[in-house]
Amino acid sequence: MPTLDVILLAYSIGITVASFLNLVRLDYWWIRIWDFPHLQLTLLAALGLLGWLLLGHHMDGILLIVPTGLLLTLVYQAWLVYPFTPFHKKQVLSFSQPKGKTHAEENTIRVLTANVFMENTHMPEVLALAKKHKPDVLLVLEANQEWQNKLADLEDDYPFRLLHPLENTYGMLFYSRFPIRFHELRFLIQDDIPSMYAQLELPSGQLVHFYGVHPMPPSPTEHYRSTERDAELLLVGKEARTKSGPIIVAGDLNDVAWSHTTRLFQRISGLLDPRIGRGLYNTFHANYFFLRWPLDHVFVSPHFQLQAIRRLPNCGSDHFPMLISLTYVGERIAKNVEIPQPESDDLKEANEKITEAEG
Repeated sequence: MPTLDVILLAYSIGITVASFLNLVRLDYWWIRIWDFPHLQLTLLAALGLLGWLLLGHHMDGILLIVPTGLLLTLVYQAWLVYPFTPFHKKQVLSFSQPKGKTHAEENTIRVLTANVFMENTHMPEVLALAKKHKPDVLLVLEANQEWQNKLADLEDDYPFRLLHPLENTYGMLFYSRFPIRFHELRFLIQDDIPSMYAQLELPSGQLVHFYGVHPMPPSPTEHYRSTERDAELLLVGKEARTKSGPIIVAGDLNDVAWSHTTRLFQRISGLLDPRIGRGLYNTFHANYFFLRWPLDHVFVSPHFQLQAIRRLPNCGSDHFPMLISLTYVGERIAKNVEIPQPESDDLKEANEKITEAEG
């Protein structure tokens, strides 16, 4: 076999295997890591097909693997990414003010989430970003005591706070203009990985359930498996399903929007993704445009409609901040939205994940 054919064959097999390896339901990091680079694999598959077209069109014997594998890869990648294009139906409806009603302002919440990267020294830029956009709620992740000290100027604007700095890159600072009627700092799965829950009161008096999360990712430097990450998300999802009233779950989930775990989380929780029908809003890695995927998420209950969603400029971190503006529209409109529901053995899978992580 000519050397060029061998190269094309090896290339196509490598890309095809990498594209479908995420379907293996094992939690080891070296498998789960292939949940992430689907946009990159799409580009590599397209380049492989182009190379096959330009360099020979061989269609005999084992070389059939080249176009077949690469075409299957492109179809699969398109299926994963399609929901995050403008061609797909929006999962969270865009807000439009009903005639004769002026309740929008007192029922609107603007949330800014920022994984600031603990070793980042651009504290003044993060502070300026918050001052510029004036979110009602600010969730800062990877914050240590130095970050809390340098962001102290925010405390005049945000009288309600839940601050838990840590030196292990999992510190969490939560600032709110709205009253916090109840709050909990939680360690759901791992003793050194916090999450938070708060009941916020909008100016209208409506209470909102807010969850801030940042589970540990599967990686060779963090954790050898994704079980603990998945279990934490599913615990939050199960609890969210039991809540009445509007819900927001925000943070760095260390998982991508199209993964099995994130889609399972949506079905378990019944929460909606504002990016569906709008765009990917890739937030990581901020420093490498060719290695980016959506790690920072905001999921909402059907009580909300979307006013705006933006990826903000980088402030020295490896993540871009996200800003989202949501308006509570009430129970009546929520009933007209298609809510994700558990399928077949979803609940069994979720319970098994949680039991394994807790054990």
